Amino acid sequence: MNSNNAPSDASLRRRPFRLQESGLVLVILALGALLTIYGGTVKVPRFTINAEGERERVFTEDADGNRQLVMEEKNKFLRAENLTQLAKDASFIAIMAVGATFVIVAGQIDLSVGAIYALASVIGAMVFQAFGPEGARAAAPAWMGVGLGMLACVGTATGCGALNGGMVVALRVHPFIITLGTMAIYRGVAYVLTKGQSIGGFPDSFREMIRWETAGALSLVPLIVMVIVTLIGSIYLARMAAGRRVYAVGGNEVASRLSGIAVGRVKLSVFVFAGITAGISSLLALGYYGSATSGDGQGYELDVIAAAVVGGASLTGGRGTALGALLGALIIKMIDNGIVILGIDQNFSRIIIGAAVIFAVVLDQLNTWLANRRGMGNA
Repeated sequence: MNSNNAPSDASLRRRPFRLQESGLVLVILALGALLTIYGGTVKVPRFTINAEGERERVFTEDADGNRQLVMEEKNKFLRAENLTQLAKDASFIAIMAVGATFVIVAGQIDLSVGAIYALASVIGAMVFQAFGPEGARAAAPAWMGVGLGMLACVGTATGCGALNGGMVVALRVHPFIITLGTMAIYRGVAYVLTKGQSIGGFPDSFREMIRWETAGALSLVPLIVMVIVTLIGSIYLARMAAGRRVYAVGGNEVASRLSGIAVGRVKLSVFVFAGITAGISSLLALGYYGSATSGDGQGYELDVIAAAVVGGASLTGGRGTALGALLGALIIKMIDNGIVILGIDQNFSRIIIGAAVIFAVVLDQLNTWLANRRGMGNA
């Protein structure tokens, strides 16, 4: 007989997630404290806000009337400029990591996320350039160019994700093989379209929209989009029946199929969502940096998967959260940022991130083994 006070299965599943996310927050705080203490200080120009509300450097005059730049000493890590850069860099990876978490929770893998990012950037950039100041359609209304460019960018990425999922389901080939092949195809198409050249010259209205900043030069749009994507991902996975089916397929595909779940449709949906998030991230990068090349997104496969795995997603499927992906992305970018602050060779960042992925996977396997042992003991 079940007790009325007994926790539900859903609450039992969510409890480890909350514990995992609390641990990630502690890791972030510990990393921040270490970088604050050992990162040292740096001299930077002092800024002030002028009468027009703009930031400008502060100067002083010596006895001879010569102007000298006023410098001040700040902590390398715990200063507004560094934290702003860290937040912006983490937002691009975090958005894609949410999509990668959907794929991993469903027991799949997507190695083509960086190539999708590049191809979407290139297609979007070509449309934006056509409606830019020197483009063939410069006379068209600004809203038309911005709207079509955004649609082309996100639509391309969504189509790539759908193609990945469609081939995985239709051909019944392991997603590692499919996405390894499409990774080369998508980036190759991007290179053919650009001939290796950079594409720029976007409408000013688009760049101003993406680069909208606060007085402290904090880019709010990527952060706002990151939060919205994380919230949507969290609600979908934790509160909707479709999200529970993703967990079910990743936990036991055979049992899910026998219980009537359309496994193929679930697999297709997670790859589509991963494509959408890659397109959103590439769109934000287009507006922020103002150009695109076929080399964009190199190495993002490692960063995105690492963020999802460090954030608690199990490569065996069935476990992971959108919030964990966001926290994992922040940890990955804090590692990159810390290597720069501490003056370590930046090539070590790949080594450290790779080691973090292996450690996270081993820890997940250990937790699974312990959970199975406890289950056998209770039985």
